[in-house]
Amino acid sequence: MRSVIQTYVDRQLPVYRQLALDLHAHPEVCNTEYHACEVLSAQLRAEGFDVRTDIAGHPTGFTGVYRSAKPGPVLAFLAEYDALPGLGHACGHNLFGPTSLLAASALRQVIDEAGGEIRVYGTPGEEGGENGAAKVDYVRAGLFADVDAALCVHPGDKHQASSKNLACAPMDLEFFGRSAHAAAAPEQGINALDALILTYNGLNALRQHVTADVRIHGVITHGGVFPNIVPDYAAGKFFFRAGTAPRLDDLLHRCEAVAEGAARMTGARYRMQPSQNRLDNMVPTPSFDAIYGRELALLGETMLPMDDGCGIGSSDAGNVSQVIPTIQPTICITDGPTPWHTEAAREAARSEKGLASVGLGAKALALTALDLILDPALLRQIKADHALAVAAQ
Repeated sequence: MRSVIQTYVDRQLPVYRQLALDLHAHPEVCNTEYHACEVLSAQLRAEGFDVRTDIAGHPTGFTGVYRSAKPGPVLAFLAEYDALPGLGHACGHNLFGPTSLLAASALRQVIDEAGGEIRVYGTPGEEGGENGAAKVDYVRAGLFADVDAALCVHPGDKHQASSKNLACAPMDLEFFGRSAHAAAAPEQGINALDALILTYNGLNALRQHVTADVRIHGVITHGGVFPNIVPDYAAGKFFFRAGTAPRLDDLLHRCEAVAEGAARMTGARYRMQPSQNRLDNMVPTPSFDAIYGRELALLGETMLPMDDGCGIGSSDAGNVSQVIPTIQPTICITDGPTPWHTEAAREAARSEKGLASVGLGAKALALTALDLILDPALLRQIKADHALAVAAQ
């Protein structure tokens, strides 16, 4: 079965490399990934999967399912394929999606003998945006309720085990004031922009008094229409991050107090509400990553251990990891350290090394999944380890 999987990946790799290049040439952002959904869904159907689209409120989401007649675990491969606004595939999701599809398709070649069920969950909007972070909605809709484990691999500048990351609450902050002539009757106005700037500065002051895992960053998206009109409306978008959900809850309470204070100082009204799904922190299961690392080693590559810190970003894969064992190691697509969400990362995502990672990642993921199917005791231990890790947060 191991030989069948590897041979299949080698044979089909040209198809999936071309898919990766196609996605790279047609970057689509949050919940507009219509081309990506179409071509990836078509490929899954060609591989023998039962495919559905428009999932859990996401028109560009899809699921692919193949059930063996032989009992066994349910394993889900997560597929991302959205791009970044203005930068395109500078996070390598054009590789991410095809890698997961190829892994699932290779495993399908032996699943009737091994037993179990394979699912591919195409998840839009990981990078965020309106109604972003589809995995959160998939979890909420119960798509993982009967899944035993989830697998994926993210492009990076090194082979490294799944690491912790930050819980993240994307928020919209609005202030409502009263317009007036800024020169003739300023006393009649309530300046919403002043309230937003006071909040921005207050949040900057708060940074000095938070734990090292906390991140606060935002932009002003609306600050008025003309200098001689007191702005009656101002708005900004902010990301609030922390290492765990309880610390994030505390941070949000403190940040909203800053906004409330600014509103009282200026006389404006404020509204602070989520701009998209909230992301939970990743809960690694090291015993699960160890299986992937062993398979990667058998393929001639070495995986670095988990980062000891809380990571620097956030992902809706964290929400999946809160409910079932999940791996999202990184796979190297560059020749050295590379900052992500940059033009350099975008070019790496269509490089020869990047395209080769599709085959390497697909083999490692499919063989890891096969290990879980063939060794029920191993899967039980991983699930127990995961439960302990979730409880220990």
